[in-house]
Amino acid sequence: MRKRDRTPKTYARLTHPLVRDSLDEPFRQASWDEALDRTARGLTDARGAFGMFSCARATNETNYVAQKFARVVMGTNNVDSCNRTCHAPSVAGLSAAFGSGGGTSSYEEIEHADVIVMWGSNARFAHPIFFQHVLKGIHNGGRLYAVDPRRTSTAEWAESWLGLDVGTDIPMAHAVGREIIHAGLANHTFIERATSGFEEYRALVEPWTLSLTEKVTGVPAAAIRDLAHAYARAERAQLCWTLGITEHHNGTDNVRALINLSLLTGHVGRYGSGLQPLRGQNNVQGGGDMGAIPNRLPGFQDILDPDTRLKFEAAWDTVIQPHYGMNLTEMFEAMEEGGLKAVYCIGENPAQSEADSEQAVRRLTSLDFLVVQDIFLTKTAELAHVVLPATAGWAETEGTTTNSERRVQRVRRAVTPPGEAREDIDILCDLASRLGHDWKYADAESVWNELRSVSPDHYGMTYERLAEHQGIQWPCPSTERVESTYLHGRLWEKEPELRGPRAPFGIVRHDPPVDLTDEDYPIRLTTGRRLDSYNTGVQSGGYASPLRRGEFVELCPEDAEHLGVVVGEEVRVSSRRGSVTAPVWVDTALRPGLAFMTMHFPDEVDTNQLTIEANCPIAGTAEFKASAIRIEKLPAPASVPAYVPTHVR
Repeated sequence: MRKRDRTPKTYARLTHPLVRDSLDEPFRQASWDEALDRTARGLTDARGAFGMFSCARATNETNYVAQKFARVVMGTNNVDSCNRTCHAPSVAGLSAAFGSGGGTSSYEEIEHADVIVMWGSNARFAHPIFFQHVLKGIHNGGRLYAVDPRRTSTAEWAESWLGLDVGTDIPMAHAVGREIIHAGLANHTFIERATSGFEEYRALVEPWTLSLTEKVTGVPAAAIRDLAHAYARAERAQLCWTLGITEHHNGTDNVRALINLSLLTGHVGRYGSGLQPLRGQNNVQGGGDMGAIPNRLPGFQDILDPDTRLKFEAAWDTVIQPHYGMNLTEMFEAMEEGGLKAVYCIGENPAQSEADSEQAVRRLTSLDFLVVQDIFLTKTAELAHVVLPATAGWAETEGTTTNSERRVQRVRRAVTPPGEAREDIDILCDLASRLGHDWKYADAESVWNELRSVSPDHYGMTYERLAEHQGIQWPCPSTERVESTYLHGRLWEKEPELRGPRAPFGIVRHDPPVDLTDEDYPIRLTTGRRLDSYNTGVQSGGYASPLRRGEFVELCPEDAEHLGVVVGEEVRVSSRRGSVTAPVWVDTALRPGLAFMTMHFPDEVDTNQLTIEANCPIAGTAEFKASAIRIEKLPAPASVPAYVPTHVR
């Protein structure tokens, strides 16, 4: 059998607009006028059935103009971004507890924490810049605890690895909380002063004894007890998480379960103690901050608030719909049902990043009109009627981005974009003018200043001050000072009127993964990221590199031996939704019954054909982390791939 070529696909930069009248026809190069006129007609025909996908890699200014385009030009709140795919449960959980959806601490504080808990996060690979702060914290005497189904590269730096079974995070968190209460380590002063619902929470966690939780999670009772005591006794403690917590059908409940531990111990609202949802792309946080979400206007201001709507209506000379729009998940469902006819997609690749990717492609091709604005001809762009070539969101563009610690930073144009590629803002404004709205932005700074005028959290951040301070964290309501590096210090005020609303404990219950394993699908597949690759591989997959190239299905030694497969041998991986073939890699980081894959190389191995579209009802995020699969040895001789990864974990 001839060996399959798994060389990652290389994507060429888009340099000219592309158009076609139907998906049966090939693209042809077009002028900007033709492409924008075609787009304007397509969007006009779809008024009332339109959705906007904004970009987590584009600047804040692009996201601001994109959501304004949806709300002002198209008259809809149907705008969202890949935040829905990853950290929407973090935003929902933090907002429910504290009123805002950002991480509560700064990166600097990690370096001075006594205890750092990395829960469902291989930050060493997925967030390497942040992890440098973790390493400084360990060097300064901080103790790292890693809670993750895999013994990841992050866990190798930890004092203790708690290898829980996939989907048992809530029992684990409840057991930690129960142990803290029973050991007399709860911070009752903080609980009584700043929280609500403690007695209900106490009753909720009471059944989760250490022995029961060991049976449910697979983590030794002694390890759970050690984590509980270390976290509660620490003077400064940071609890960090990523997609191992959020990408579940109950992701928001998972987040609330972790927040409960901070409320129980008072590890929030103080320097060095806080909650950190680590964002995977350069501007996931900023996209939400700018209002590129269906339920909030810029600055996380609620659309349902009449005074908020009046302020934006006056600023934008428009009428804002007084209801929440559809999130990304709901927009895909509406495509299936015929309620969404056109989509404007900026810099996202949902054809390969959505769970159950074959279903996502089918829904995208059912649209009457799809326009994609991007720097590469992605799989999603290949399904479009019009493709608009944009500039890259950092080296070719002026503007700002916002990282996981809520720090807004300037980005500056360093190189000239290729061909006829144009800046996202210019494209959106040119299209808006064709649809009856004369937006005159001189540059990115003028967009930013408009945002500052409507978002109190950003008012004090002029471009000059951002450069002077090398970035500023929100909230920054004044041009005279920079606020605290951490959020929710109000919770520690002695006077009730200064403390503001109490932070409620989340009453959340264990709910196992939707896609159950059985005799036909006996292995649990979990997904994630690796250090040397990026998202769907468009920007990182096709470049010469000494690092890992191509996708593998990772198994523990015991499972590989049971299946009779060796490293490099091709196997068929099947779920209840589809099948892929992939070579095997054997990794001691995994335990029996657990497999691991990424979505970095979907052109060669489309992992998201296997994942399930079981969505969190609050946040709309799919359960990428828990699919049931079977692995079958193929009737072909084993062959070691031409490239063997030098490091997988």
